[in-house]
Amino acid sequence: MRPRIPFVPRTAALSPVALAGGALAVGVGGLYLAGLLLAGGEIEVGTTVRGVAIGGLTREEAARKLERHLVAAGPRELAVRLGDREGTVDPRRAGLAFDIGETLDRAVSTGADPVSVIGGLFRSGGEIEPVVRVDGSKARAALGKLAKSLDQEARDGSVSFTGGHVEQTVPRTGYALDVDASIDALRAPFLRGSAGSVTELPSHETRPKVTAEEVRRAVREFAQPAMSAPVTLTAGGKRFTLPPTVLDDYLTMRPDDTGRLTPELDTKGLRAAPAVTGALNDLPTTPRNARLGLEGGKVAVTADAVSAVEVTDKALGKAVLPLLTESGAARTGEVDARRTQPELTRENAARLGLTEKLSSFTVDFEPAAYRTTNVGRAVELINGSLVMPDETWSFNRTVGERTKANGFVDGIMIYDDQYTKAPGGGVSAVATTVFNAMFFAGVKPVEHGAHSFYIERYPEGREATVAWGSLDLRFANDSGKAVYIQAESTDTSVTITFLGTKKYDEITSVKGPRTGVRQPETKVSDDGQCVPQTPLEGFDVTVERVFRTDGREVRREPFHTRYAPRNEIICEEAPREH
Repeated sequence: MRPRIPFVPRTAALSPVALAGGALAVGVGGLYLAGLLLAGGEIEVGTTVRGVAIGGLTREEAARKLERHLVAAGPRELAVRLGDREGTVDPRRAGLAFDIGETLDRAVSTGADPVSVIGGLFRSGGEIEPVVRVDGSKARAALGKLAKSLDQEARDGSVSFTGGHVEQTVPRTGYALDVDASIDALRAPFLRGSAGSVTELPSHETRPKVTAEEVRRAVREFAQPAMSAPVTLTAGGKRFTLPPTVLDDYLTMRPDDTGRLTPELDTKGLRAAPAVTGALNDLPTTPRNARLGLEGGKVAVTADAVSAVEVTDKALGKAVLPLLTESGAARTGEVDARRTQPELTRENAARLGLTEKLSSFTVDFEPAAYRTTNVGRAVELINGSLVMPDETWSFNRTVGERTKANGFVDGIMIYDDQYTKAPGGGVSAVATTVFNAMFFAGVKPVEHGAHSFYIERYPEGREATVAWGSLDLRFANDSGKAVYIQAESTDTSVTITFLGTKKYDEITSVKGPRTGVRQPETKVSDDGQCVPQTPLEGFDVTVERVFRTDGREVRREPFHTRYAPRNEIICEEAPREH
């Protein structure tokens, strides 16, 4: 019997390569385990952040240390520049800070890949850049506030004039802070934290339209010549000089659409300047007709006509500007003055038909200071009136309102059928004289009215009164030629003469009898303006204007007038109150 042999399991043979691989796996795993055990969640030895050593510390320990040292080491302010202006940014107000958590994430090896963990067994840590965190809303607020002090508008170059001298303004580029781009631009200087450095912030740039080169050209070609000497002008025969110290108040240089500086002259202001008005104020601003009179029964020119001379703002500027770039005697010129010729001159008087006397009438009156003043003023305004064919002459338009401003004083006149005090009293004597001159000149009456009651010094039915705003004296010149009115007065009379060409040989007046006679009443008045009045009966009367040519009657024109009774007015003093 054979002896029993024990059973041994069969084992496969391993190759040398397999054996080596197994050993390597055991070694790497051991190293990884060793690295993890060695690190244990600590920062790599030798690791620093901005000079603060955190190697070998746990994350929590490193965080506390960085909070104490890193934050305190950050910059207190950042110097910035925008264009040529500088300012500072407070990092805290701008939301700039070191992100401790993100920074430590860079340094802590826990959770890293096996290669990094194993690598940690054979190397020490290094310098870690801190991570910068920016609060966008705070940064925009801080930069928006900063922009108010750093932004600057573009400034055009310019040329101005002061005290007869030229002044230049240097152009400047405009800058507007680009807030969004500036937020990222602050990260680097905050991280760098170096004192004394200035950060150029991003901006939107605006170039000036008028360049420095254009300013130099404008000064050379216009400004300096303009202020080099006075200019001398002649206008309407008047000569005057404008020195640079006068011109500079009204002279400017403004840019056109291309940025070129061009001169501008305030012609309206210059025309009103004393240096100009003082020389030109004596020039006649309205034309004055020739004055006519009678010499030996014939019409003669007693005073020559005067043309109006107007120097407009535009004409003044047109004369001045070209002279400003001239020199010497060439800085002298003449203003193109506008002349307005009068209607009546020595040369055209006869052509207008002003060759003979048509009529003349005189009214006498009792002397009174107010009457002399008011009659004289009305005569002054009427004298020289020229009425062309088919034109209508108006007493109120010619004389104007009878006010103190117009040269009239208070006097006695008829109002509400009785005498009263009012401005212009006595002017009715002039109106009556004009009416009678018109009557016998044969021209056509358009509007007239008699006094409410009869005044003994005037012809019955051939007299007129006027009232501003209610009653005028007007006639139309239907003679076919011009009519000239000559007016004269003394302290006791007024004379009106019509000159022209006769249409009829003779014009006479025929007065009819008084009819419808009415008796006056007696009234007592305590009005402070009361004027005593004598009684006179009222009546109706008709006057006929008779036209004759070649010795025969051509036609008759009736004028009917109704006069109210002139009541007796007794003035008494008003009773006093007790």
